[in-house]
Amino acid sequence: MLTVVSYDIVSDSRRQKLAKLLEGYGERQQYSLFECDLSERKLQELERRIKKIVDKNEDSVRIYKVCSKCMEKIIIIGNGVVFREPDVIII
Repeated sequence: MLTVVSYDIVSDSRRQKLAKLLEGYGERQQYSLFECDLSERKLQELERRIKKIVDKNEDSVRIYKVCSKCMEKIIIIGNGVVFREPDVIII
């Protein structure tokens, strides 16, 4: 499922840790916005890991799950494509 993660992190060190974490789950689309193609299990794992980094009193992280019907309605103006994990075929 396409999952969009955006953040506003006050601390430089926490922001860098979060960005590094998100790079392992998806692709950066904007400075503080990542698109990730996640299973429900991976999303739960990501949420747990994010909670260990952020300060709930200072920071904000938003996670948007995008359904398949909504993906068809995404409009991109300019460069870019919606992030999708490549299909893996094992022979």
